[in-house]
Amino acid sequence: MVSGPDHYEKAEQLLSDAEATDIGSDLERYRLAAAQVHATLALAAATALNDHDPKGEGMRASDLRAWITVAGEDEDERKQQ
Repeated sequence: MVSGPDHYEKAEQLLSDAEATDIGSDLERYRLAAAQVHATLALAAATALNDHDPKGEGMRASDLRAWITVAGEDEDERKQQ
């Protein structure tokens, strides 16, 4: 099973790959469409996890750490890890 943060990372990678592709090509369109799907799945996961606690206190600490790791730091810092 792919996690929300995994979908987020995949969307970022596909967008980066699309930038390196010929503009208007079938491959660029595929990568952009796939990036949109992964971004949507990441958003759905983050939204669902944020409503985890019946008291409305947000997502579990382990899930929050995973999101901070993938989306909370500067992109250049993540690439250096």
